[in-house]
Amino acid sequence: MNLTSAQLTTVSLVLLAVGLALAGGLLIAREVSRARSDQAIGRAIRRGTVADASTKTTNPSTEIPDFSRPDQGLPTHWLHTKLGRALVADEDRRLIDQCGFPSTRAQLVFLVVRLALALLLPLLAWLFLNSTGLLPQYRGLTMAVAFVVGFLLPKWVLGRYAVGRRERVAHELPLFVDLLRLLQGVGLSLDQSLQIMAADFGHVLRILSSELDIANRQYSQGRTREHSLQRLATLYDNDNLAGLVALLVQVDRHGGAVQEPLQKFSDRLREHRRMELKERIGKITVKMTGVMVTTLLPALIIVTAGPGFLAVIRSLGAMTK
Repeated sequence: MNLTSAQLTTVSLVLLAVGLALAGGLLIAREVSRARSDQAIGRAIRRGTVADASTKTTNPSTEIPDFSRPDQGLPTHWLHTKLGRALVADEDRRLIDQCGFPSTRAQLVFLVVRLALALLLPLLAWLFLNSTGLLPQYRGLTMAVAFVVGFLLPKWVLGRYAVGRRERVAHELPLFVDLLRLLQGVGLSLDQSLQIMAADFGHVLRILSSELDIANRQYSQGRTREHSLQRLATLYDNDNLAGLVALLVQVDRHGGAVQEPLQKFSDRLREHRRMELKERIGKITVKMTGVMVTTLLPALIIVTAGPGFLAVIRSLGAMTK
């Protein structure tokens, strides 16, 4: 039986899909077996830890990992290989953190989604072109473009979401400074103020409160205040936030009054916001000029010059009779 080139390509793609499915099934079975063995080892270790709890105190720096956590039992070791670091680069991991997903599970989901789209979009593009018969000479180029789009689409989505979160952080920062100054004014310490802001002001500081919660947990686990706030200072690429963190670290390290520095910092933030709003208003004015020229000017011409045009047309019509 003679097969055409299209049929041979279809058979090849089907065989490739079957091979990938078999390889994925084998990998999934292997990871399930590995996860079960890890859970069994974790249960055995926890039983031994509970049995020894009455005779010695557990050292917080050497605690046994909890294998019941969501990240445990997942093939997260792929992220630390050369291929995993190539597919999920440091820039991608930073975007994931900026989007508020600081777990290894989020990085693994990003890797799976990227690979799935990079394989699925070229296959859908080929099936569409094969069924419609469009652009037969550009099928290879179309599939290559679909592969690139599928590979970069998750990063584009994360980048867009991260930009929105960075803007919200800039909007929340003046309120963050005012609340911190208010809590410091009633006599609370820096640690108490940060704990209260992370626990009770999440409805107004949706992003900064979650970052403060991470920093407070790291601080309670033994890290210094400088190390625990380092993520907050560098993650969102905000110079004002980095300056505020440096001020908090300095106060925590050397002590001293913080009311006056926070007041000056708040005034500087408001002045910066005022200048940004003036710049945005200026840009909007320029943009609205083009909108008015394209929409309002034709309507004005019709209203003002319309009767004159009608009179001229009627005069010309009367002259021709």
